[in-house]
Amino acid sequence: MTQAGRPISVVVVDDHAIFRSGLKADLAPDIRVLAEAATVEEAIAAVTAHAPDVVLLDVHLPGGRGQGGREVIAGCSGQLAQVKFLALSVSDAAEDVVSVIRAGARGYVTKSISGSEISDAVRRVAGGDAVFSPRLAGFVLDAFGTADVAVEDELDKLSARELEVMRLIARGYSYKEVAKALFISIKTVETHVSAVLRKLQLSSRHELTRWAADRRLL
Repeated sequence: MTQAGRPISVVVVDDHAIFRSGLKADLAPDIRVLAEAATVEEAIAAVTAHAPDVVLLDVHLPGGRGQGGREVIAGCSGQLAQVKFLALSVSDAAEDVVSVIRAGARGYVTKSISGSEISDAVRRVAGGDAVFSPRLAGFVLDAFGTADVAVEDELDKLSARELEVMRLIARGYSYKEVAKALFISIKTVETHVSAVLRKLQLSSRHELTRWAADRRLL
């Protein structure tokens, strides 16, 4: 169950109907499937319509511009603050793992795992954790280990208050909600957001959300 005591909602995205059926049957009772999709276009439409807690996303999908799971995540970028993507694929190729994580997925597991393992992975991703099949974690560490220093350098440009405001705005909070959460005025929030965008060389809240999601800061 989620912290609110309700089932974890998911959208299952895979181009093989028989796999989707088997996956749904294997998921634990506390995980509720809201919709299914088989193509890039169907997936973006389903995620946009249902805004699930987690999207179980196959990496290789037909449709769109041929970019598969990455294209689905990009097409749902405005929802990355609340929707988590868990890649599920037969592929354990490093390039597939790294590309979908760079796009914004919170984890990557292979289709060889059991129903109980995928259910646990869904719960962990819904709770904010990053989840990887054991041998795939090394690919991610190799790809992102050197990026941590660059991220820290970028964050060092921000004051402690600007960092707080940035995280809340990137998670989808309104200016009014940020002001209430931090006990400051809306005008002060606007000032901090302007400073954050300037220092990070971004032009909009949408770009800020993508920037934070790409660096796993949400």
